[in-house]
Amino acid sequence: MSCIIAFDFGVKSIGVAIGQKITETASPLSAIKAVDGIPSWDTLDDVFKEWQPDCIVLGYPTNMDGTDQLITARAKKFGKRLYNRFKIPVHGHDERLTTVEAKERLFELGGYKKLSKGKIDSVSAVLILESWFSAQHDE
Repeated sequence: MSCIIAFDFGVKSIGVAIGQKITETASPLSAIKAVDGIPSWDTLDDVFKEWQPDCIVLGYPTNMDGTDQLITARAKKFGKRLYNRFKIPVHGHDERLTTVEAKERLFELGGYKKLSKGKIDSVSAVLILESWFSAQHDE
């Protein structure tokens, strides 16, 4: 696996990050607008054509006690749709607190003006991917 794409699923915006397995680094891409959790599939097609990822990491929203949130089932459904469309493995990963950490990271980089919804979502996707990389060492 060399190129990995990560998503922070949301009903209005889906954060996107691209990462490299070799360096275990990730960078945010532009978030994709969604309507009730449904993205522009044409936009996603373009992203997959450009980056040609080997696998997908999808953040699963969970409560602090590890139980699923109401949106978790929708994120998993999005993961199934990604798999059916692109035919590459989808790895679910706990995304607890990534939005909070993403806001902190963006604020440090430029104050309140950096805290736009799309940027927060894509930095959350970066954090999901970085956390997934770390978890691979624990296995």
